[in-house]
Amino acid sequence: MPRKYSIKIYVQNGCYHVYNRGVDKRIIFQDEQDYRVFLHLLKYYLSPSNQGLLHPSTDLPQYSIVRPRPLINLAEKVDLLAFCLMPNHFHLLVKQSTRDGMQKLMLKICTTYSMYFNKRNDRVGHLFQGTYKAVLVQDDTYLLHLSRYIHLNPSELTGVTPVSYPYSSYGYYLGRKKADWLNTKEILKYFNKDNLLPFLHKYPSYQRFVEDGNLNSEDKIGTLSLD
Repeated sequence: MPRKYSIKIYVQNGCYHVYNRGVDKRIIFQDEQDYRVFLHLLKYYLSPSNQGLLHPSTDLPQYSIVRPRPLINLAEKVDLLAFCLMPNHFHLLVKQSTRDGMQKLMLKICTTYSMYFNKRNDRVGHLFQGTYKAVLVQDDTYLLHLSRYIHLNPSELTGVTPVSYPYSSYGYYLGRKKADWLNTKEILKYFNKDNLLPFLHKYPSYQRFVEDGNLNSEDKIGTLSLD
């Protein structure tokens, strides 16, 4: 019997929760530079126009390659809706407009980042624990609770408040940061008074929804397994 999430369902215009962690639960983001490289890759692949953006290897003194692979633009194939990078794992919430957009993004991101990490740390072998997990999001309630879960991940695991954690998309949702490679509208549209779902009427803002300590999103999305 196949392992849970080992068989992925790829559909056009599908939203997915994509996540993975380091092999043997190892650290995959050791310092600010590692986080910056991974985020730079997201920015490069998903910016509406990546002309003028440099390969992340070009300004890193500890990492240089003779012929950096060209980084294609996937902005018309994939929207990044939310993200959170933790020391030994990551969460992405994406929406693909084509059936293979997410696959292409994850292949490019994970391959390029692994090459960078191994080169920087003089190591060989796999960095991530198998193939990434990808769960198809099939209803609006699940989508909203999943975005909440992703943004609360730092608080749940480290006690850091979500608004102060620098390596997630939460600051963009609160208007404190801006990026053309992140689509916050897909989630925030549900907090428009004309689009409110019944259970959202007591939440006047996305921030209130995320930071409500009495709300348990795991009741809606279930227990996530990184095994």
